[in-house]
Amino acid sequence: MGIRLLHLHLHGLFRSHELELGRDADTGGQTLYVLELARSLAQRAEVDQVDVVTRLIQDRRVHLDYSQREEVIGPGARILRFPFGPKRYLRKELLWPHLEELADQLVEHLSQPGQRVDWIHAHYADAGLVGALVSQRMGIPLVFTGHSLGREKQRRLLAAGLDRSQIEQTYAISRRIDAEERALAQADLVITSTRQEADQQYSRYGHFQAAQAEVVPPGVDATRFHPHSSSQECSALQSLLQPFLREPDRPPLLAISRAVRRKNIPALVEAYGQSPVLRQRHNLVLVLGCRDDPRQLEKQQRDVLQQVFDLVDRFDLYGQVAYPKQHSRAQIPALYRWAARRGGLFVNPALTEPFGLTLLEAAACGLPMVATDDGGPRDIQNRCENGLLADVTDPGALQEALELAGSDRSRWRRWSDNGVEAISRHFSWDAHVCQYLALMQQKIRVSPVRVSSVVRRPSPVSRLLALDLDSSLELPEERSLTHLRDRLQAEPLAASTGLVILTGRSLAQARQRYRELHLPDPKAWICRAGTEIHHAADHAEDPVWAKRISQAWDREAVLAAMGQLQEHLQLQDADHQSRYKVSYLLRASNRGLIGLARQCLRRHGLQAEPQLRCHWFLDVLPQRASRSEAIRFLAQSWGLPLEQVLVVASQQGDGELLDGLPATVVPADHDPCLLGQRTQQRVYVSKRPSVGAVLDGLTHYRFSGSR
Repeated sequence: MGIRLLHLHLHGLFRSHELELGRDADTGGQTLYVLELARSLAQRAEVDQVDVVTRLIQDRRVHLDYSQREEVIGPGARILRFPFGPKRYLRKELLWPHLEELADQLVEHLSQPGQRVDWIHAHYADAGLVGALVSQRMGIPLVFTGHSLGREKQRRLLAAGLDRSQIEQTYAISRRIDAEERALAQADLVITSTRQEADQQYSRYGHFQAAQAEVVPPGVDATRFHPHSSSQECSALQSLLQPFLREPDRPPLLAISRAVRRKNIPALVEAYGQSPVLRQRHNLVLVLGCRDDPRQLEKQQRDVLQQVFDLVDRFDLYGQVAYPKQHSRAQIPALYRWAARRGGLFVNPALTEPFGLTLLEAAACGLPMVATDDGGPRDIQNRCENGLLADVTDPGALQEALELAGSDRSRWRRWSDNGVEAISRHFSWDAHVCQYLALMQQKIRVSPVRVSSVVRRPSPVSRLLALDLDSSLELPEERSLTHLRDRLQAEPLAASTGLVILTGRSLAQARQRYRELHLPDPKAWICRAGTEIHHAADHAEDPVWAKRISQAWDREAVLAAMGQLQEHLQLQDADHQSRYKVSYLLRASNRGLIGLARQCLRRHGLQAEPQLRCHWFLDVLPQRASRSEAIRFLAQSWGLPLEQVLVVASQQGDGELLDGLPATVVPADHDPCLLGQRTQQRVYVSKRPSVGAVLDGLTHYRFSGSR
């Protein structure tokens, strides 16, 4: 059998044809890369199937294509769209609360006969989180490509003068960085486009290991991007640009990008406007995506475009600057060739550029470059020798580089020839996928044996009810407890529902307390905050779960790292400790401490996660362990869809039970902070406390009848 690959590309607008590149901040070069990669991989003889998972969108503002559940890319390649979160189109910063929902759907999908894949390749932080969860739950190897990284973006935005709260509010940057850390902790292979990415950007992450990273430069579609222009395409471009330009045959400075801050287009307009040399010698052509009504654009796009319009007006650049509203994907290679025929330059002034696919496209068409001296352009310049790099944070340096690059015609011709030759030699899709597949197969051979996906046990039940011994059953009202006892012992509930008890205690302590309640025997126990699973038949600890969560867990290193926070934390006594749980008591209530603890663990490269319960108790667990993950493990091992799982959440720290699990009950006496963590719709808030809420939940979700 050949290789089966699953790519995750979750944000933006993704389809197999007529990509709407530049329509918004989320539909850019990554979109094109994933599509071309999937198409090229599917053409390889050793590959059976390539699937790209993206979001299903039902929104009148976007094309109906994005609401199709399945779309063919070509032979052996398809797009699979899954609904998660609201139906409408969302920018990527708003997708975070809904990613667990997608991870659960993918586990169910991949568990079906004939759907299992050999590798998952996650693109960007959001897909990285989903990929890590699915890889962890199913034992499927993970490849991660960040495309752009949160820590680097944060660094650049801080340098540009934005404050941390503004960055967090706009970009949800802490969630993005946490997702990247989670993906790096799980990944078998990290694919970067440049050595600078690995050495200077990924290396800022605690969970990154240099041995994970391999540099695989992307390819260029030689059938589209080449130096041979036609008179027909040139005449088509005249109608696009002529309305803007008084002297359209001047050598153009061409920029093609999305209208986002990171691309730094206003700095290019300012450099052009301030230079008499550039204004006399060149036109400026800005292709900044497509727009109909600017009022319908995202705020960031509106702001960038308004800056451009203001600068054009300030320097009186009318007749010298073109900024067309619409263009087609087919016109992009034609624009490169049109600019090259006139002796122009391609300009990429981005503040940070992980790679710069447009630089390769321009070079393939014979158009030299002036680009940012950051990230990918350095590698491209080293291989292509087809232009100049500049410090784009210095307007004077950018202006000087542009003036110099256009000043020598013979050098321009040498750069043009160098670019065309280097692209054909170094940046073909054939070379890219050949190296890509070789690395994957090598990693399969050398990676440590993974903990396999869940071992299926004969299903004892058709539903799962998870109750927390430390909250819902801690101080039950006697009448409600009697009613619950009767409900659980009555048919058909008794035969169809598997009772699972959650607790932070040891199994022995939990069983002692549970006997006092006189409730039916549970089918399983999830003890010590989700780090132990015991099955009722013999109370033995589940070895598969223990092996899964033990990966990369170092208890002594956790103790040493957390010792740096001893002024805030006191280690609890031995009764509260276990192999996979380190428990602390806060010396004073401190909502910010969970963030400090997480940063401390990341800084030491530890795959561990802090959890705060009831505002005073902080546990550090293996990153792969939690009560919600243990519930999913049991449901999967019993063959139950998550729709047949009912949980009760009441305390701070129960937010994980609201995250993705589709049927949750919240009692009337819940912690006020809990519903602020609500991320999905099927949350039932009872008017009764504790056990009364459990009874209401059984009725609300119809857990009492047969199914």
